[in-house]
Amino acid sequence: MSRTIDYLDRLISFATVSRDSNLDLIDYVRAELEPLGFTCRLAPSEDGRKANLYASTGPEDVAGIVLSGHSDVVPVEGQNWSSDPFVMRKDGGKLYGRGSVDMKGFIAACMSLAHELDGSRLTAPIHFAFSYDEEVGCLGVRRLIDMLEGFATRPRFCIVGEPTSMQVAVAHKGKTGAKVSCTGLEAHSSLAPNGINAIHLAIDLINEIRGLQTQVAETGARDGDYDVPYSTLHVGKIAGGDALNIVPNLATFEFEIRNIANEDPTALMDRIREAAQRIEKEAQKVFAGAALEFEPGISYPALNTPPDAEVVTFVKSLTGGNSTTKISFGTEGGLFDQRLGIPSVVCGPGSIAVAHKPDEYIEETQLAACEVMLGKLHERLMQA
Repeated sequence: MSRTIDYLDRLISFATVSRDSNLDLIDYVRAELEPLGFTCRLAPSEDGRKANLYASTGPEDVAGIVLSGHSDVVPVEGQNWSSDPFVMRKDGGKLYGRGSVDMKGFIAACMSLAHELDGSRLTAPIHFAFSYDEEVGCLGVRRLIDMLEGFATRPRFCIVGEPTSMQVAVAHKGKTGAKVSCTGLEAHSSLAPNGINAIHLAIDLINEIRGLQTQVAETGARDGDYDVPYSTLHVGKIAGGDALNIVPNLATFEFEIRNIANEDPTALMDRIREAAQRIEKEAQKVFAGAALEFEPGISYPALNTPPDAEVVTFVKSLTGGNSTTKISFGTEGGLFDQRLGIPSVVCGPGSIAVAHKPDEYIEETQLAACEVMLGKLHERLMQA
């Protein structure tokens, strides 16, 4: 346990906020793993400022287990922390620091496991997949997946170590985001009818989105295992206008769809685009240049692993749990499953309820439970 805590202390000290580079952390982890016999491969970002690390030990021609975790964290600005968020603090069985639960605690436990592994004695390999830019839409792991697509042998199962209080999560919703730019015609506000108010165009489409949400809630696909048992549509950001006495010629807003697995987000997006075309066509009767233009935003697929899937049985045997759960937040698991066909579950230490908040923490008991799971994984992969 002390080694895991020591690693967590060191990992927290790297301020890997998504907007910044994670290379110092990746270089540190790589320098720790290579002397232990791991083969380390990097999948860098296009600009070279960040990188995913894929570290493997064990036989290369056998399908093994990939343990997935992200190295980036959310910002701390504007949050009232009791201590330096990038210096780990121990208090009352809790380990405080940005990223402690989301999700450097899991990475620390993997690093501790690495010291116990002897690749020559494993019957199947263990892979660590440590990514960048998960917090801004599961962006970085896509380049790692591009690399894995070229491998002759892919992992058999994926365990994403996001915080689930060590419960085996088999599903989460997908996300599809977009930005809409509304172009109108400016005019003096005393002659407002002579212009096309871009804010009004935005509001008209937002009302369509709200109406679609009502329809989905009332008649759309449902999954009672979620707190909100249907797909949701949400407008989270809006901007427009320069002065009260000017009819604005530009307004923008951003929205998202969070879909359950049996609801097609493309069909919902098509309906929103159709509504935008109707609004645009009506506005063009007054001003030919009126437009509502879409720019794709953050998107990732839903995860929907059957509760009786082999990966679920396998991971439950490691945790000792008898049940499964579904989580409301997204993970990289959907991409491993969709892009690579690797059956995936989410299971990691700590509670998502304290992630992204000031004084984020992970309980030592949760880290210990994660160590037990990884230890049993080691035992299983030592067996024929």
